[in-house]
Amino acid sequence: MSVIQLTKQGFIDNVMDYQNNPKEWNFKGDKPAIIDFYATWCGPCKMIAPIMEELSEEYKGKVTFYKVDTEQEQELSSLFGIRSIPSVLFIPMNETPQMSQGAMPKASFEKAIDDILLKKNNATE
Repeated sequence: MSVIQLTKQGFIDNVMDYQNNPKEWNFKGDKPAIIDFYATWCGPCKMIAPIMEELSEEYKGKVTFYKVDTEQEQELSSLFGIRSIPSVLFIPMNETPQMSQGAMPKASFEKAIDDILLKKNNATE
């Protein structure tokens, strides 16, 4: 499984230490990341889960993929003001993260990854 399940501690260790530096976004990752905020009972969340797995393989080494169970990690959910799921946080390097709400088709995720995270104008490498 390429999408990494995040707990509060995993978030602090790998994404951002919001307990010691709560006012400033200071991303700890070495490559852009995506965090899928989901719940096990959520139908649209179940629809995008396999898309996230596919994308994590396709962008392996370029983008890190995480997921957060909003029911188990309520502190993380409230930190980001998650009110509807799925919510997906796109974390570019050295820029402010961007939140997207609702399920999207794979092509929309690919466009967001290329435009927001990898700063590509087109899909060529």
